[in-house]
Amino acid sequence: MANKKPPLIDGTSPRGSADLFARLDELGIAHKTMDHTPVYTVEEARRLRGRVEGAHSKNLFVRDKKENHWLVSCLSERKIDLKWLANELGTRRLTFCSARRLAGYLGIRRGAVSPFAVLNDVGRVVKVALDADLVNAEPLNFHPLDNSKTTTISKAGLLRFLEAEAHAAHVIRFPRGVGAERAEVSETRG
Repeated sequence: MANKKPPLIDGTSPRGSADLFARLDELGIAHKTMDHTPVYTVEEARRLRGRVEGAHSKNLFVRDKKENHWLVSCLSERKIDLKWLANELGTRRLTFCSARRLAGYLGIRRGAVSPFAVLNDVGRVVKVALDADLVNAEPLNFHPLDNSKTTTISKAGLLRFLEAEAHAAHVIRFPRGVGAERAEVSETRG
């Protein structure tokens, strides 16, 4: 990106795609990246379908009044009920984080939210929650800290990266349809 990124909450510069790729290589995690025009929404990203194989994601950065922060990744087609999600995450109410928080905690801008952004969570305050159906798909696709690229990775690779970054994921089982009352939340190791 041509514009300089704002600093993280500790004043350091955020790491970018090249740093992420180096980290994945260091961990021995296979990855493949495609460049494309920047996308900011799931709707805009739909035009990549057919060019990028695998599961595509919707990613949210949310918080509660107690300053708990969550990065939530689910299948792109998922409809998200924030009240239901708050309950599953053990809190009362969630709101979307501001652009300032997005830059300060994750070192990214709107449109680039993905689990890879925990690379910049210097305070280790962001919790990660993943959709069980997303985690069970192969391969997975996320923006690598830049919404003009899409990186494909295996589910094992994603979970290994999150563990290495001290962000073991909570896996959420979204309701299957009308009448589903609760989802299951579990911690994934591996």
